Amino acid sequence: MYRPTDDHYGHDHDLRPPDPAQLDPGVLAALLARHGWRRRGGAAGHYTRWTPPGGAAGASLLVPHDRRFPDSGELLAEALAALAHSAAPSAREVLMGLAVPSDEVRWEREIPDDGSAAAHWVAQERLRGAARSMLMAGALGTYARAGYYGARHKRRAEGFLADVLVGPVSAGSRLTAFVPVHDGRGAVAALQRALHAARDATDYQRATGRMEAFDAAVELGVCHELAQALIALVRDAEGVRISVEWSPAAGTPAGFAPRPEPVEFSPGDLPALQQAAQRYVRDEPSLPVRVTGAVVRLRRERPEGPGTVRLRVIAGADVVQVRVALGEEDYRIAGHAHLVGLPIQVSGRLESRGGFRRITGGREVTPVQVDEAERDRLLKSLQEHLDVFEEACGGED
Repeated sequence: MYRPTDDHYGHDHDLRPPDPAQLDPGVLAALLARHGWRRRGGAAGHYTRWTPPGGAAGASLLVPHDRRFPDSGELLAEALAALAHSAAPSAREVLMGLAVPSDEVRWEREIPDDGSAAAHWVAQERLRGAARSMLMAGALGTYARAGYYGARHKRRAEGFLADVLVGPVSAGSRLTAFVPVHDGRGAVAALQRALHAARDATDYQRATGRMEAFDAAVELGVCHELAQALIALVRDAEGVRISVEWSPAAGTPAGFAPRPEPVEFSPGDLPALQQAAQRYVRDEPSLPVRVTGAVVRLRRERPEGPGTVRLRVIAGADVVQVRVALGEEDYRIAGHAHLVGLPIQVSGRLESRGGFRRITGGREVTPVQVDEAERDRLLKSLQEHLDVFEEACGGED
């Protein structure tokens, strides 16, 4: 997913500790409280003393109330140094929140514990996978509204996940993701709204047996991908709880509560969620498209006749690759364009079956002129991947 917090970070600003001269004491205090540190008093109006959560051993921190006093910067520098050397797991999370202002998404699964290492590993992997899918669903909801996305917008959503930092899975049942506010707040806000809408729609279905609330919830970001993530979380668990905490440095986004209510799901919700997931796939329509793409594979059963091409999409559809069945003449045009390093345009319908990875009714194939630099790049790609050029009776598509 995204980078675990105990990995090296991918950007230089992640590696740098916060600058004590720029640190807001109020933000530090808010993060300490959020992560279980206990306030123990201190000099009235000057500083407060904080101790690690749960009575864990470790140095206490002195955090100034504000920056009015001459020693405020020194106290903040000492607090940051103590956090960096603290053995408390929460210290790392506090430092993360300071280094990169982030909204936090937390998952908690109530799972039976048989004490086996195998069960613990399975629970850990399931939680990581479901959390990743849920964050992707939140990101997808910021690009478009759909009951089923399939491969659409997948590349953008994966780009969003690359900047999300994730803590270790605690006891196989608790996980926190840190989503940078600058690029990720929209996704977290969309996820928070969608989770509450999914909870309401599930309650309605359980009370009435009817599914129309899930149809209306699409406009609030509920989709097949979110339902599937919830199903993965709830299955084999006694219950799940998802909560969001806004970055204290960035404040609360407009239209949301400062402390949003957690959302909970239980095994009794599984039938409604499963019906919704299936309904979203079944009801999502195919789309008329005219796609521009580079041909990366060709295949047909005989030297002549129709065939199938695979395109790396450049424009016209929010997917990375599509397969297109073409008649003999259109297939011939696509093959020639591929040989000279030109992309093509093709019209048809992007089918929801298979996850929007196939265009049916392909027609009107035309080569597209590109500048010399792009053409050279396409030709180089062709030369490096000659094994995928499968004309005539070539191998699998």
